[in-house]
Amino acid sequence: MSTARTRESALAGCTIVVAADRRAVEVADDLERRGAVVHRTPVPRLDDRENSAELRSMTEQVISEPPDLVVVTTGSGFRDWFEAAREQGRAAALEAALREACLVATGSRAHAAILRSGLVAEWVAETGTSAEVGAHLRIAGVRDRRVVVQRHGDLDDGLEALLREAGADVQGLIVRRWGSSPRTEAMRRTVLQAANGDADAVVFASASAAAAWLAIAELSDTLDRVRRRSETGRLLLASAGRAATALLHDADLHPSIDQGDAHGSLANAVFAHFGDGGAPSLLTDAGRVQVRSGGVLVDDRFVPLSRSSAALLDALAAAGGRVLTRTQLSAVLGAERSAHAVEAAVARLRVALGGIELIHTVVKRGYRLAVIED
Repeated sequence: MSTARTRESALAGCTIVVAADRRAVEVADDLERRGAVVHRTPVPRLDDRENSAELRSMTEQVISEPPDLVVVTTGSGFRDWFEAAREQGRAAALEAALREACLVATGSRAHAAILRSGLVAEWVAETGTSAEVGAHLRIAGVRDRRVVVQRHGDLDDGLEALLREAGADVQGLIVRRWGSSPRTEAMRRTVLQAANGDADAVVFASASAAAAWLAIAELSDTLDRVRRRSETGRLLLASAGRAATALLHDADLHPSIDQGDAHGSLANAVFAHFGDGGAPSLLTDAGRVQVRSGGVLVDDRFVPLSRSSAALLDALAAAGGRVLTRTQLSAVLGAERSAHAVEAAVARLRVALGGIELIHTVVKRGYRLAVIED
């Protein structure tokens, strides 16, 4: 296989999210020129100015009348609350007030933020979901208790209503309010793309973009899925600048590419990752296979696929040659699909591959990728 031909197909079928401010627009342009489908997501506006008076008032209320219970929903939101109090000279008073309350953390990141502030959480939700917090508190009993639910952004995920139904006096604390704008929705869509397998890479070209993207991912309860895809290598994370990289590490995300402050070399590094064997691949009977959100690269030949066909092939590749049952593949297709529907989807995938023999049928068991065992 020639290097030139490999380089030509390096970004074929790749969907890349570029979270950036205006200074880094050239990163997106460069990746697009080299063949990637690029989704630009500029930083949404945070309405801090509008919310500062509301937050200050709520902080003073917590200080003067400490609540019985405080639910910390996000680590970044809790840190921002203390930072706002520190700017007002009220951080020590806020810490003292919270020492009188029972602190509940929604997941490990919220727990870590509580510990870093010098406080102790009395309970931590292992799954990191508001649903688990709500179930626990209903069992523990919150009737006639004063509860503050700290949010990050203005998302109300139903926890406050659930606690009110259980008899609690609940107040939501909005630390920062994401402005309702096309930018916010555009960034939320790219978060879902990264979590659901519709993107192959996310490039963070500034710290402000990383902070906004990670906050929206946390609010959308998709950060764990982003993390799992990154850990398998199917989602490349790339950052420019020490501050952006530090934010990713704080969220337990570890970028494969860290280019310091060099925007110009960031696109080159992403290009090299996909062109020089950095992305996961498997040796099969048909050649070396690399699955992408838009299709599959077999040696130096790119075959475009529909999203459902690419998802099926991605699942088979992740299995590494193991057999996947029709039930397992049904889950990949979404909703509940019959065995016949799975067979039809596999048939469409085989047609789209155009004679490339990548999928083996294992009688009475399911399907496997034609992986050559080491």
